[in-house]
Amino acid sequence: MANIKSSQKKNRQRVKREARNQARKSEMRTAVKKVRSAIGAKNAAGAKEALSEAVSLMDRAASRGTIKPRTASRSVSRLVVAVASLKA
Repeated sequence: MANIKSSQKKNRQRVKREARNQARKSEMRTAVKKVRSAIGAKNAAGAKEALSEAVSLMDRAASRGTIKPRTASRSVSRLVVAVASLKA
């Protein structure tokens, strides 16, 4: 445990940030799983609906620094291609 006041504050901030980032990542992963399960079930309408939520959560996580922007972009792109292949 830190003894210096500023270090104690930084530690409190770190704990809050980690919890916030972990919650965002967890929510994002759950949304991606919903998209993938809809794709697996060949449910085009459900996949499209779940995709919009997943994309929104990924973009939000990327803009707030929880995940890297290019990682979000790559994941979104792959999901969009997978959902589009259901219709084809």
